[in-house]
Amino acid sequence: MTKLKQETKDKNKRRRGIYLLPNLFTTAALFAGYYAIVAAMQGHFESAAIAIFIAMILDGLDGRVARMTNTQSDFGAQYDSLADLASFGIAPSLVMYQWALSDMGKLGWLAAFIYTASAALRLARFNTQVGTADKNYFQGLASPAAAAIIAALVWVGNDYFEPGKVLNSVALVITVCAGLLMMSNFRYNSFKGIDLRGKVPFLTMLVFVLVIVLVTYDPPIVLFVVFFGYALSGPVMTIFQLRERRAQRKKLHSEQDVESQNSED
Repeated sequence: MTKLKQETKDKNKRRRGIYLLPNLFTTAALFAGYYAIVAAMQGHFESAAIAIFIAMILDGLDGRVARMTNTQSDFGAQYDSLADLASFGIAPSLVMYQWALSDMGKLGWLAAFIYTASAALRLARFNTQVGTADKNYFQGLASPAAAAIIAALVWVGNDYFEPGKVLNSVALVITVCAGLLMMSNFRYNSFKGIDLRGKVPFLTMLVFVLVIVLVTYDPPIVLFVVFFGYALSGPVMTIFQLRERRAQRKKLHSEQDVESQNSED
């Protein structure tokens, strides 16, 4: 009886504790997002943009590490969601505000707030649909991808363009659009169906090598083009799906009309 009570106490202790390894990655991602804000406040915008991309990498690793080590937990899921809001909701908007939107007065900080609020709503919707949503697709642009667009734009603008009203206006439009895409119902491929442990054709490995070379050659431009293209893929894919459905409906109606005419004859 005493042994049974001791085992029960040990189980309760394990339940009350948290898994260290995946939460370390989450904490590191949160730190990278926080550092991005500090760097932007000091005028180091390139470092701020790179920090957001580092947060993206760490955010992608924590979930995989948890699944590989069988250390998933409700605490980890909630902590990851809060860290995502800080790193991909608050940090990108403040970095963008410091870089370009602060010169636009009230309109600038309102645009930054739209992005932050959209990221919060996107994460809340995602958390409530985890058990029912199709894992192969995201509903709305994922917050890390939206943050990547903002970070890449800051990086490109800081390296290649002079600050001014035109650049500020472009930054405002992209910030608001990225926020609205997060709240949209456009479907985005999640790429979760890719089996990294399975065998792939040799050509696939060559493509990955070319991608690494391109990113290394000019990281800000390549990353901006990639994530901006991904952001456009949602509306484009939705338009094609709507056209296919309309074509199927027309075909179905025409077949039904032919059948009705044949039955009348």
